[in-house]
Amino acid sequence: MDWGTELWDQFEVLERHTQWGLDLLDKYVKFVKERTEVEQAYAKQLRSLVKKYLPKRLAKDDPESKFSQQQSFVQILQEVNDFAGQRELVAENLGVRVCLELAKYSQEMKQERKMHFQEGRRAQQQLESSFKQLENSKRKFERDCREAEKAAQTAERLDQDINATKADVEKAKQQAHLRSHMAEESKNEYAAQLQRFNRDQSHFYFSQMPQIFDKLQDMDERRAAHLGAGYGLLSEAELQVVPIIAKCLEGMKVAADAVDAKNDSQALIELHKSGFARPGDVEFEDFSQPMNRVPSDSSLGTPSDGRPELRGSGRSRAKRWPFGKKNKTVVTEDFSHLPPEQQRKRLQQQLEERNRELQKEVDQREALKKMKDVYEKTPQMGDPASLEPRITETLNNIERLKLEVQKYEAWLVEAESRVLSNRGDSLGRHPRPPEPPASAPPDSSSTNSGPQDDKESSEEPLSEEGQDAPIYTEFDEDFEEPASPIGHCVAIYHFEGSSEGTISMAEGEDLSLMEEDKGDGWTRVRRKQGGEGYVPTSYLRVTLS
Repeated sequence: MDWGTELWDQFEVLERHTQWGLDLLDKYVKFVKERTEVEQAYAKQLRSLVKKYLPKRLAKDDPESKFSQQQSFVQILQEVNDFAGQRELVAENLGVRVCLELAKYSQEMKQERKMHFQEGRRAQQQLESSFKQLENSKRKFERDCREAEKAAQTAERLDQDINATKADVEKAKQQAHLRSHMAEESKNEYAAQLQRFNRDQSHFYFSQMPQIFDKLQDMDERRAAHLGAGYGLLSEAELQVVPIIAKCLEGMKVAADAVDAKNDSQALIELHKSGFARPGDVEFEDFSQPMNRVPSDSSLGTPSDGRPELRGSGRSRAKRWPFGKKNKTVVTEDFSHLPPEQQRKRLQQQLEERNRELQKEVDQREALKKMKDVYEKTPQMGDPASLEPRITETLNNIERLKLEVQKYEAWLVEAESRVLSNRGDSLGRHPRPPEPPASAPPDSSSTNSGPQDDKESSEEPLSEEGQDAPIYTEFDEDFEEPASPIGHCVAIYHFEGSSEGTISMAEGEDLSLMEEDKGDGWTRVRRKQGGEGYVPTSYLRVTLS
């Protein structure tokens, strides 16, 4: 997976990410430089330095903690804090091998990054200029059409006027003919400009910007690898002079080796992939239809209300490229302010958290019941009535969590439907090679929990077009030769496999796991009575062998 394909509409995200990567590189250089100054001081000073560079936010609240580069950096800081002591002997090595080299490399990366983003902005300006030319030619075409229609009406009026001279009539007809010819030329110019713009737009979205983004990805991965090597230099300098703290240094070495540029690129895609479809071509607007008549035709006239018809008024134009600054959005409980892919992931996380809380409350209720039974059988151990408030509170929490689970399940169904709809639109406009099975919305009738209203609302979008449509029509028709299962799983919900490549399963059914989810939301399973196919991963509880 590459940035040019998956993050085609995330210009600002890539700009921030690459800047963050260079800032992290500079931060690491500064960290080592300050550490060489602190090496001769006491352990307290060294721990203060580590504290200074530790992230201010918790890992779960910091999106940067998803990247192995940031995780390795944090781990190194923790290791440094563990072996505080005399550091004077390593100060010179760290200053030369890490600070100077990485600072020089950081300057080179900044120049390369600046060049790529300048190229991207020039491409945006060229496309915007082409769009403005298209708008100008369209307005000219519209204006010439109105002038031609007006001239034709004038010629017809003079032709019917008995007081008009023959010269005036001929002059009016010539003027009408001239205006008609100008409108025809404007039409041809508009059509040619529209064709050029659509070609430029296609080149921009499918060739020019993807190439720039791929160059940025290559640059960022090289920077990440170099930064990982810089982490390694830190541990090597320590191992040369401080064998007594080899265990801490080994941890730092592990952190350096843990930098994975490819996984960081994938993490960026997972964090910011919008799931939106790319924009389609601009449609041709024909303003010449009312004037397709010869100037002398006596049937040429105005609309029934006596006024010439004006076209193009009140049209609104949306921005056709997502590289401008985004407006601030209001955060909603169902995460509908997020792009489809991100909304689905956040809802899935919330649903998993609610299910864990629900299971915890259920376990606590069972424990309280057992304790109450013990108190009833052995009164000297405690009063059973003292447990009633806690049991009631637990039951209330269970009911509340069940309602929340049902609510998030309904939102998740809608979000998955939205993701599938966007993918279908994108494939319809821009044909591409077959991909793995895309995430599909669970059938609303298969969810046993949830009020009837939620079921009805989740079924409405599928009532017209998507109800009988296949979830994904490009599953591989021929499975490989039967292989040994890699684990087993249990169906949490009923699923009706009505599409090609899928398989039906009943709630609570034990299944053999044949192939793990590859990130597309589908898992390949085998039923005990025979038959293999794909089912939604979110409908399974999986246990690997």
